[in-house]
Amino acid sequence: MIPENTGPAAVIVLAAGAGTRMKSRTPKILHEIGGRSMVGHALLAARSIEPRQLAIVVRHERDLVAGHVAELDPSAAIVDQDEVPGTGRAVEVALQALDAKEELTGTVVVTYGDVPLLSGGLLAELVATHERDANAVTVLTAVLDDATGYGRILRGEDGTVTGIREHKDSTDAERLIREVNSGIYAFDAAVLREALGKVTTDNAQGEKYLTDVLGLAREAGGRVAAVVTADRWQVEGANDRVQLAALGAELNRRTVEAWMRAGVTVVDPSTTWIDSSVTLDEDVRLLPNTQLHGSTSVARDAVVGPDTTLTDVEVGEGATVIRTHGSGSTIGPRAAVGPFTYLRPGTVLGEKGKIGAFYETKNVTIGRGSKLSHLGYAGDAEIGEDTNIGCGNITANYDGEKKHRTVIGSGVRTGSNTVFVAPVTVGDGAYSGAGAVIRRDVPAGALALSIAAQRNTEGWVPANRPGSRSAELAQAAINNSSSTPASTEEGK
Repeated sequence: MIPENTGPAAVIVLAAGAGTRMKSRTPKILHEIGGRSMVGHALLAARSIEPRQLAIVVRHERDLVAGHVAELDPSAAIVDQDEVPGTGRAVEVALQALDAKEELTGTVVVTYGDVPLLSGGLLAELVATHERDANAVTVLTAVLDDATGYGRILRGEDGTVTGIREHKDSTDAERLIREVNSGIYAFDAAVLREALGKVTTDNAQGEKYLTDVLGLAREAGGRVAAVVTADRWQVEGANDRVQLAALGAELNRRTVEAWMRAGVTVVDPSTTWIDSSVTLDEDVRLLPNTQLHGSTSVARDAVVGPDTTLTDVEVGEGATVIRTHGSGSTIGPRAAVGPFTYLRPGTVLGEKGKIGAFYETKNVTIGRGSKLSHLGYAGDAEIGEDTNIGCGNITANYDGEKKHRTVIGSGVRTGSNTVFVAPVTVGDGAYSGAGAVIRRDVPAGALALSIAAQRNTEGWVPANRPGSRSAELAQAAINNSSSTPASTEEGK
């Protein structure tokens, strides 16, 4: 039997603001930290408490935001805020939309799309306290050294919350209060529904404040309480890029610390950046100036860095990746990459394989034990096992209009500066000479040569570059050679 959902009736995420202080064409909540948009973090936290319904209220850049949310959480309800300003109205339209499906009963949580460090654990604590104490409203609060700009929590002698005063509406005495409203609440659905119908826009901002619900709930005999968090970062929002960067740095600090406690060695946490979506095994070692993004995964005993950035890269057990920039690639167990290597999407390096210094790869599969050691390019290619690609080798895969594929077998040895003009196939065990240009298929076991016999035109430099330093040195060497006895027998 499937257990009944024990989460709240709904979570409403407010994401309608323009975020003008961000000074960006990108909506504020779509800005990223830790490899995920701020609203993406908010959605994960909301879903973690298993609400029966989830709604996102949008307005600014509506289609862009709604499209992003639909990609992240297709089952979330997208609700449009109308012309009436204020958080109270935003929650009201969301509640109306959710009630249209089935009138909500139980707990309704309200949170924001720009509070990216808020955890599901703290939301769960808020809901648990709210329901345990049978509160009408429970507000999440924090105590700040500088409360400027925040709504202040007003408390009665019994410690319950009597109201919230927005900063612009506060008296001088109220502005001395350091306990602030996070804007995150748990409401009884019936209390919220009734109170929102009574909230007006009669305030300094001309907005329908959600905070007014608290006073109305108390007037109706309901209990209003608070959950105070000691972790201010969980309720911090990002209104500009300075705050966004601070939140990003704090999220990364927590992410790196969590991985270290899980058994990952991070040599220099201050220069190591790990996205929230990255996975690492025990005994991974990350060296300074390493960045891991997207769906990157690193297996046990692998070493990554220094000076390495990987995005959506799978690193196998015991592999080493040094001074490399890579994306969309797979590095096999005990393989070696770098230094100064560029892995483009579609690169698959087999077990114990190697891609060395100053190499670029793209859409290439490299078999077990094969080596591309230095100074080359391999694109749109398939390379077998135990093959050694010489220094300076290139797959010439583009004819100006189309990309073509190169297939190189197993056990192949190629000379320095070999060029493979695709489409071309090299059979197992074949060799190429230095400087070969491979335009036709090479049979298994064959030696491919494409250069003419060397011809030396003696005396060319003194004759054609008279007066140059090269000509002077060459003539001196020629003179010295001609004065040397042809045979030591003449001296006997």
